[in-house]
Amino acid sequence: MTTKLQTMTKDVAQHRDEIIERMVNFSLTDTLLFRSPDAAELIEEERKIWDPIVDWAKECMEADYVPSESLEIPLENNASLPRLQVFLEGLSDKELAAFYEASRITKSVLLAAALIRKRLTAEEAFKAAFLEEIWQADKWGHDEEADKRREVIRQELADVEAFLAD
Repeated sequence: MTTKLQTMTKDVAQHRDEIIERMVNFSLTDTLLFRSPDAAELIEEERKIWDPIVDWAKECMEADYVPSESLEIPLENNASLPRLQVFLEGLSDKELAAFYEASRITKSVLLAAALIRKRLTAEEAFKAAFLEEIWQADKWGHDEEADKRREVIRQELADVEAFLAD
């Protein structure tokens, strides 16, 4: 993974504006902003794990994202796009490459930002990103193939964290 991230860092240097624009637009579909409307237990877990990250983004980036319990993207979230852009423009090429990879893995720019700024560890980011999936597996039973896939993803996030530490 480190070699992949080193290569990505070179690509980021050449395509910063495009990558930042892609990440800003992707933020509207951030995993942490779409809550399960049906399961009360899961909703409580989402609030417990995800709300502190959304609140941190408000503090760190002044990005006031609003979660939704539907598939509709809250219009209020558009106001946070320029603030996220400023945050991303302030990252080094190395940090932006790690951010891009972490957001791809977690489906969340908020988790990626928290990982980059060391607000979360890779393990915490993993647990937050896969909260719903793990909750479902714990409730209904684990699938060996899905568990193996999550372990690969867990390692990828650990690699991103290690890359940032170098």
